Amino acid sequence: MTIYNQHSRRDKFRENFVGFDRLLTLSVAALLVMGTLLVYAATKSWFEAQGLDPQYYLKRHVINILIGGLLAYGTTLIDYRLLRAYTPIVWGLAVFGLVVVLIPGLGSEINGAKAWISFPGGFQIQPAELAKIGIIVGISMILAEKRDIDANPTDQDVLKALAIAAIPVALILLQPDLGTVVIISAAIVVMIGTSGAPTRWVVGLLLLAVMGGFTAVKMGVVSEYQIARLQSFVDPSADPQATGYQLRQSRITIGSGGITGKGLFNGPQTNGRFVPEQHTDFIFTVAGEELGFLGSGFILLCFGLLFYRSFTIARRTNDLFGRLVCVGVIAWLAFQTFENIGMTMGMVPMTGVPLPFISYGGSSMFANLIGLGLIQNVHLRTR
Repeated sequence: MTIYNQHSRRDKFRENFVGFDRLLTLSVAALLVMGTLLVYAATKSWFEAQGLDPQYYLKRHVINILIGGLLAYGTTLIDYRLLRAYTPIVWGLAVFGLVVVLIPGLGSEINGAKAWISFPGGFQIQPAELAKIGIIVGISMILAEKRDIDANPTDQDVLKALAIAAIPVALILLQPDLGTVVIISAAIVVMIGTSGAPTRWVVGLLLLAVMGGFTAVKMGVVSEYQIARLQSFVDPSADPQATGYQLRQSRITIGSGGITGKGLFNGPQTNGRFVPEQHTDFIFTVAGEELGFLGSGFILLCFGLLFYRSFTIARRTNDLFGRLVCVGVIAWLAFQTFENIGMTMGMVPMTGVPLPFISYGGSSMFANLIGLGLIQNVHLRTR
């Protein structure tokens, strides 16, 4: 009996792993490999020059990927339709983490945002990243509450979904972390539009977002640091010693790579650390300088395949809950990718958001790979 159970577990593992969408898995694996190389390239020379371990960030990044991979695989083991029963717990834990980070003495402030919880050994967690999962699953549960897929969500359903999202979003605003709020808001609007809710909700939410942003700036809700970022986007010379400097150096670094780049570990701008936060939020500048247009284009191709396969999985499923979960994850990752790469090239205002699957950061990597696990889960059960 024991041998039979061992074979049964082994067969279950093999069946689950083989059932993954291969193109989706390969595209994410390629991004993870590229990210590992870029994180190493962004930190190696400076650590060597300081007499420190040049592989410090490389090792931690690999550990983050391994932990995230286990979380992603664990997410695929339970039928996603059963996750609806655990949604209140997932959402509650997300809100709890966002509350803890605001408690004096427990939350750590970095770059003007009190968004991290620090643990011994230098380990940190950013609850806002993991809250994205709770919000997406929570909204999907509310909007898919009617089992008949032809029954579109009512106005009351949409209001419930917005209430589910409003609490964690408000807590993230208090940190403040406007970049994450914008990403979550984009995912919410896309999910509501996909659910079949009345179009007026999508139009109304977009108008509300525009008016809310304008009001926040006028009333002083937005910090001076964030206003400086907006001013630098309009005029890079507005803050030449801080945000304006970072934007100019980012453009120079990306443009200096040309077609083929200067070679991995051979970028003078990267090795000279002219761009702050280059291993996290501005890691795309490393790709631009050292891998050039071709290497950067390969990264964009991998993202394109990731979104294409995810969208295909969402379209194939007949379950509204699964479709909304997929759409929410796609919207989150796609908008964050656009926002990150766009800010490095001056196309959008600078925000402190990492590049999915590429940038260094444990919480972000965990959340991204859990999102991948949710999409693979829907794919497995749809098959």
